[in-house]
Amino acid sequence: MDEEYDVVVLGTGLKECILSGLLSVDGLKLWKRFRGNDKPPESLGPSKEYNVDMIPKFTMANGALVRVLIHTDVTKYLNFKVVDGSFVYNKGKIYKVPATDVEALKSPLMGLFEKRRARKFFIYVQDFEESDPKSHEGLDLNKVTAREVISKYGLEDDTIDFIGHALALHIDDSYLDKPAMDFVKRMKLYAESLARFQGGSPYIYPMYGLGELPQAFARLSAVYGGTYMLNKPQCKVEFNASGKVIGVSSEGETAKCKKVVCDPSYLPGKVKKVGKVARAICIMSHPIPDTNDSHSAQVILPQKQLGRKSDMYLFYCSYAHNVAPKGKYIAFVAAEAETDNPQQELKPGIELLGPVDEIFFDIYDRYVPTNNHEVDNCFISTSYDASTHFENTVTDVLAMYSKITGKVLNLSVDLNAASAATDQRAS
Repeated sequence: MDEEYDVVVLGTGLKECILSGLLSVDGLKLWKRFRGNDKPPESLGPSKEYNVDMIPKFTMANGALVRVLIHTDVTKYLNFKVVDGSFVYNKGKIYKVPATDVEALKSPLMGLFEKRRARKFFIYVQDFEESDPKSHEGLDLNKVTAREVISKYGLEDDTIDFIGHALALHIDDSYLDKPAMDFVKRMKLYAESLARFQGGSPYIYPMYGLGELPQAFARLSAVYGGTYMLNKPQCKVEFNASGKVIGVSSEGETAKCKKVVCDPSYLPGKVKKVGKVARAICIMSHPIPDTNDSHSAQVILPQKQLGRKSDMYLFYCSYAHNVAPKGKYIAFVAAEAETDNPQQELKPGIELLGPVDEIFFDIYDRYVPTNNHEVDNCFISTSYDASTHFENTVTDVLAMYSKITGKVLNLSVDLNAASAATDQRAS
């Protein structure tokens, strides 16, 4: 192992594997983790048929991660399926998220007059083109806030709730007082992703779960000359006297390198805790009620609906994505923890599930890097947030890529060119 590399990527987490790929261009262990040596009941089905992601996230069909997959040609190693539904929680019930002017007119979320106001707003967003001043309706979205744009259309608070949180995917209301450009672009991305495969949601998810993504990026990295060393215990990052990284050691051997990419667990002295995520992992024998018998779906519970500081998220998938035995469904309820009692805190999301066969509760800390990468050449990812989509995760990956290489990754790939293969895979 005493060789020299430009970059050593520590860990097999998704962010680290994506970066490994870019820079190169399982089962019911769940039971053992939470229940020790107890045997799982036979009614749950064969353990080998479960692929439970510990931090599951859906991918926006036209989003940044899909562009990364196409850019790196890693799509040849993956098989995606469209997620059946996208829902939002309002006054104790689940509703389909309306994403276009046509859907706005049909949505039971709004009364007759509000539907008309929402329709006008959706048409404005759909027609908006940054390069075409005629579509701006006199608004400079780099200057006016999201709140000001919304107020022009006179939308009600509940409508603003689902637009900001279930369409634009903001995790709290701080976006309202920021320039509106990002907000409008996020809404357009949602609508474009929904139209791409014309399914019930804008999201896609890999067959057999997210474990396929790191494997695919690992294969890609190997194709371009990356070296993989698996099951290396107690990896330690080594520094020289001036504090710059010089390598990674394990079992008495050292891989010398100029840069290290890792998650916060490898360098606890160079990160700070910024919060924690509470989550419940549930195994069920039925789809979630009021989701049109969807086999997979995301439900967003906006913060105001729950009297919280940030949103709650519900992710669920089933045997249709090959992540569970026939007839079984896996649901996650997650939120930024605001108390030390996840059972009570996650109750609003859990109550939407109906009867559950088994439920596991967990809480994990979130960290952000505090180091100066220009001094130590260490590039540390931020911990995963509670959201059940990849948009925030990929933002972190792309920022890290730019820091590591000094370049901005061009993701203006031809989505249409890849659509034939992707359409087949996502069917």
